[in-house]
Amino acid sequence: MIAEIYKIFKENNYATIGVCIYLFFILVAIFADLIATNDPLRINFSSSGLARNLPPSWEYFLGTTSNGRDIFSQLIYGSRNALAVGLSAALAVAILGTIVGLISGFYGGWIDNLIMRLADIALGLPFLPFVIVLAAFLGPSSWNVVIAIGLLLWPNAGRIIRSQVLTLRERGYIESAKVSGCSNFRIIFFHIAPNILPLSFLYGSIAIGWAILTEASVSFLGFGPSDVISWGYMLQDAYSSQALSLGAYIWFIPPGICIVLMVVAGFFISRGYEEILFPKIKK
Repeated sequence: MIAEIYKIFKENNYATIGVCIYLFFILVAIFADLIATNDPLRINFSSSGLARNLPPSWEYFLGTTSNGRDIFSQLIYGSRNALAVGLSAALAVAILGTIVGLISGFYGGWIDNLIMRLADIALGLPFLPFVIVLAAFLGPSSWNVVIAIGLLLWPNAGRIIRSQVLTLRERGYIESAKVSGCSNFRIIFFHIAPNILPLSFLYGSIAIGWAILTEASVSFLGFGPSDVISWGYMLQDAYSSQALSLGAYIWFIPPGICIVLMVVAGFFISRGYEEILFPKIKK
């Protein structure tokens, strides 16, 4: 299975590009302390006073903000928050969707009906307003985005996994496991779950892009934490300081490009991984 996945990712240009983008940002996040030239939240001063709206230079590679903060350092440290939120949200969606889909599809009956009605409710909730309300109750935090992603995106994965479980539970090896005295827990998580894990990975990779984009939107609207540097925070800071009117394009274009790259990378990986699940797509 691992060799097959490696072969498909090697042969699929989209998946290769997506993986390379993620690896690049992962390395940037790991070595952010070494790459960044300044503290991203520190207010810097020059010989003439506050180092505000400085152009790019050897000291400040992308210049400074109107508050005298280093834009390049903020961009580097923003990758840590983006990856933490994206990967946590992907894990939450994969775990919730997998568990719910396994239980709903295996047991059926009133349990299935109850879970599917909850899924309908979750799908009917407006996404961004739900995150904003959640931030109002729990306080501004990047983890609110993770909670919201997990609560609202699990139905997409859960429904597909449930449909697969409905077919898998009728297979002969499942009947043999029941006859041999295996418990429902063992049948669900040891006999059925390994067959639907590729679907969990697929929807998890999609959730990464959703999480990063949502976190940026929430931070841009001013509902994110003020003591955590993120790309959305940078865009919000640039907007409130009228960076576009000042012509400070270097302030908001780089974080915008980073957000786009991370979202596109998630799409590329999910598109390439589809060939594992549906080989006829490539043909």
